[in-house]
Amino acid sequence: MKKVLFTIVLALIVFTSCEDTLEVDNRGFATAESIYITADGYESLINTNYAVLRELYGSAPYVYCAGTDLYAEGSGRAAEPLGLSQYTELNSASEDVDLIYNAAYKAIRLANTALFYADITEQTATLTERVAEVKYLRANAYFLLVQTYGGVPIITEVINTPELEFDRDSAEDVYALIIQDLEEALNNVGTGDYNGRVTQKAVQHLLAKVHLTRGYESFGPATDFDVAASYADDAIAGQGLNLSFDELWDYTNQLNEEVLFSVRYSAGSVSANPTDLGNEQGAFFGPYMGGNEVAGQAPAKTYTLLATDFALRLFTPEDERYEGSFMNEVYNPYYLEHTTDDLTGEAVRDFYEPYWFTPADSTAYVNSIIQTEDFEYHPYESTYAQVVSGDWETIPLKKFDDPEAPYGRSSSTRDIVLSRLGETYLIAAEAYLQAGDAATGLQRLNTVRQRAGVADAALAEFDIDFILDERGRELFGEYHRWFDLKRTGKLVERASAHHPLVNEANFNGANGELKILRPIPQAALDLNQNKNFPQNPAYN
Repeated sequence: MKKVLFTIVLALIVFTSCEDTLEVDNRGFATAESIYITADGYESLINTNYAVLRELYGSAPYVYCAGTDLYAEGSGRAAEPLGLSQYTELNSASEDVDLIYNAAYKAIRLANTALFYADITEQTATLTERVAEVKYLRANAYFLLVQTYGGVPIITEVINTPELEFDRDSAEDVYALIIQDLEEALNNVGTGDYNGRVTQKAVQHLLAKVHLTRGYESFGPATDFDVAASYADDAIAGQGLNLSFDELWDYTNQLNEEVLFSVRYSAGSVSANPTDLGNEQGAFFGPYMGGNEVAGQAPAKTYTLLATDFALRLFTPEDERYEGSFMNEVYNPYYLEHTTDDLTGEAVRDFYEPYWFTPADSTAYVNSIIQTEDFEYHPYESTYAQVVSGDWETIPLKKFDDPEAPYGRSSSTRDIVLSRLGETYLIAAEAYLQAGDAATGLQRLNTVRQRAGVADAALAEFDIDFILDERGRELFGEYHRWFDLKRTGKLVERASAHHPLVNEANFNGANGELKILRPIPQAALDLNQNKNFPQNPAYN
């Protein structure tokens, strides 16, 4: 493991965690040594470790979602980064290819600082728990790195002198560190309900996903899928999916019983600049709906990560996740559905036709509603990506809407859910399938389907493609899809089959390699004095 320069960064960060506002305070010109050896100062360092999650997840989510089977661009009003979305111009300097690299290593530097000071800070009753939380956060950062770039430099120490040359560790070694950190965290984090801090269920969920992902790698032990299934069942612990899909995504119910871990936000934490310091999750999965002149009437949307035809056709008419995910009826104002329990007598401004509507269904619907003067009926052929020409055309995703946010792309203070119980069931389903116990895996998957109101899947149709389809229905818009397709070896097949701007040839890279892993960012290569540091082979 090589050392790199670490500079302690003291930031003024205020964010919500647990039930109170936690502050990171520089306290004038005090040094790190004098701050972090105190109980309050060390707690502020832990809070900073949580706050950096916003840099990993709070901005444009192209690195998590673009270039897959579920999302594509809409009109010419805005465009996704070409490299991440279409692969044809993917290189080490491509837009956003460095997002995870930069933010994850910042998270790792902060975690290493917290682990270093844990040995010399004031000893408190919560110190062991805080150290365990930091190990989870460091493991999460390395897991993002290894999935995205493959092997990366492993850094576990705080270095106070410059180290400008570093080597690349193997993906196998990175996975070993991730699992070690999580296993050490497992029995030392809190065991209660999730309240903003890492809990045992969150660790079990991530351990399950790490073992599941490593199980597909050539160096993965034969036991990985069994271990993944076991950890997923530990996290489930007999808990059912008791909330409806609407209740799960109710913006007033963000710390609900199914959330295992999330990036936390609050209005107070972004008050210095409400339109820039919030998160962008709600802005990327719908059509442009107007400018500031309609502030309060509709959310800011980018027209970039829109549902593909394939994505929408995953849902059947009885699937409650369709209406639970998408704003298929838009009232005036847009947010009325979120803020009003009884919509009887309210006029509909836009309706997005589902693919299963017949002409008779269309006529019956139009005759059954109250319409605004500018009511627009969007036939199915204009509700998905790549076939639109005007504003409001494609169906908006509503799961992440924030009625209390000011108009702006970065203004939401909704939490970003990173792990939840519905996904834990799907991890268990996949792990059991790959471990050779399809019958148990099917039971886990059908628990998810039963909450959605759809018929149980049959054993004859239960395979990895069915699981990926189910993950598409259950987790649409959440930040998993690129990792799902890469993990299962389905990225090329599914993106080229269902993304309108991607074909198999787009993935062809240098040296006969496919562009599956993302390239190591050019800035990282330029700053490294080890000129033998290898780039991923598809980009040499």
